Amino acid sequence: MIRLSELRLPLAALPLDPEQHPDTALHALAAQTLGLAPEAIATLRVHKRSFDARKAELLAVYIVDVALADAAQESALLAQHAGHPHIQPTPDMAWRPVGQAPAGFQERPVVVGFGPCGIFAALVLAQMGFKPIVLERGKAVRERTQDTWGLWRRRELNPESNVQFGEGGAGTFSDGKLYSQIKDPRHLGRKVLQEFVAAGAPPEILYTAHPHIGTFRLVKMVQELRAQIIALGGEVRFQQRVRDVVLQDRRLRALRVLDLDTGQEYELATSHAVIALGHSARDSFAMLHQRGVAMQAKPFSIGVRIEHPQGVIDRARWGRHAGHPLLGAADYKLVHHAKNGLASGRTVYSFCMCPGGTVVAATSEPGRVVTNGMSQYSRAERNANAGMVVGVEPADYPRDPAAFEAALGATHGVEALAAGQTHPLAGIVLQRQLESRAFVLGGGDYNAPAQRVGDFLARRASTALGEVQPSYQPGVTLIDMHDALPAYATAAMREALPAFARKIRGYDMADAVLTGVETRTSAPLRIDRGDDFQSLNTEGLYPAGEGAGYAGGILSAGVDGIKVGEAVACAMLGLPIPSSGTRGSGGAA
Repeated sequence: MIRLSELRLPLAALPLDPEQHPDTALHALAAQTLGLAPEAIATLRVHKRSFDARKAELLAVYIVDVALADAAQESALLAQHAGHPHIQPTPDMAWRPVGQAPAGFQERPVVVGFGPCGIFAALVLAQMGFKPIVLERGKAVRERTQDTWGLWRRRELNPESNVQFGEGGAGTFSDGKLYSQIKDPRHLGRKVLQEFVAAGAPPEILYTAHPHIGTFRLVKMVQELRAQIIALGGEVRFQQRVRDVVLQDRRLRALRVLDLDTGQEYELATSHAVIALGHSARDSFAMLHQRGVAMQAKPFSIGVRIEHPQGVIDRARWGRHAGHPLLGAADYKLVHHAKNGLASGRTVYSFCMCPGGTVVAATSEPGRVVTNGMSQYSRAERNANAGMVVGVEPADYPRDPAAFEAALGATHGVEALAAGQTHPLAGIVLQRQLESRAFVLGGGDYNAPAQRVGDFLARRASTALGEVQPSYQPGVTLIDMHDALPAYATAAMREALPAFARKIRGYDMADAVLTGVETRTSAPLRIDRGDDFQSLNTEGLYPAGEGAGYAGGILSAGVDGIKVGEAVACAMLGLPIPSSGTRGSGGAA
């Protein structure tokens, strides 16, 4: 087949149903691009569709795969257009197992965590016949949803079952974005999307440029993926918190597990464990550090959620086409590199933008406030929200033993570090400091601190809301956000707001609302691993996904889960790891 890109059609040429394509117009345009008659094209399949709003005439931009009626002609056409950037062979995107467990194979790998990374690690291991055992500290997704509502509606937090912990991971309560900036030469992201569609996701996620699912659909899909793993011989155990790892000569021998339902602790023998914890498993990070597992502090970002009327964003992004049924609620992606004063050198950017969504309470720990964003598949709520966050570096993290004692219950040896060194857990200390302060500023009842943008820019506390009503539940307490975040972060945000408004008209509107704090943008540490995907100094331990520092969102976490699942299978079968499946650097969704 031949892949054609940059096929552009005016919006008026498209059917109003977003699940349909202008087949006749696409056939004609594809044939024209190849210099053929339309009847020379036997089949045409849409690979991607996006929209270009940079000019007054909004255009749909397609990537398509075509097969010719005379298949022998394809090679000649590709040779004729060799080097043409928009006429290429269709790549082979099929996933193939790296191996298969022989009949009667006894050893069962363990997957710790059942977010996107853990789900796909377990799924590919099950598809290769290894019958994995999954340990998830939270509850099944339906029960977990009820517990999450307990915080949002009644201010009751379950520390083991919430937005962060439980089946589906943190991505379940999000916009369900399914795109990423990772390099993916093996097209493993396609495998993730195809499995989602097989589990009930709308087929359009295979071709939309920025696919999303939304929370309610994710719930059903996660349940279906779990059922597939079990049908293939896998086992999923909920409310099982891994308390410790049993090592012998730096090799994994077992996991010590607490059954949260019964209160009983048991030892699970294994020599291959995928550690797909998610970015909020702070007690697990501390345990692994105590056991000497190699890890290091890494940058992450802190800030707030900013809310605007969705109509403001739609008009800024789509102009006169705002409201068109094909376009839906508009999103955005913004970046500003601060230049002045305390902010100099800081990057401010939008994070996890949720069109037509809500700001949600996302803490997993008592006495702390954390925000995140969520939207349903329809993206039909009144407000748009996104994280507006500022990059922080290990040099910004606390080094004071007293701060470690207060945040972690022990100093973890920070006092022994040489000058200039950063403790691997120091980013967690900073997160907990900010989250605890936000809890106090919010009133100590899980209200979140909030402020109007106009007041923030004027450096005065807000006393009343305006046009934009914050969507965060249980509620907000109006403050001056300068009291909630470090001075370098607020200085960078004040500089960025008018810069963002030059790109999105109305972004710095006085009545837009800032709700804090956003601290769980990514893991504040990385658990080091080698080209074999194993811990650098602990054989049999496979750090994976967002919590280990190798992903940033649902799609990239799923891709990393596939890679790590393959690596475990290869180790158990004595096979080489696929050459393009090396370490990977993660990437933000």
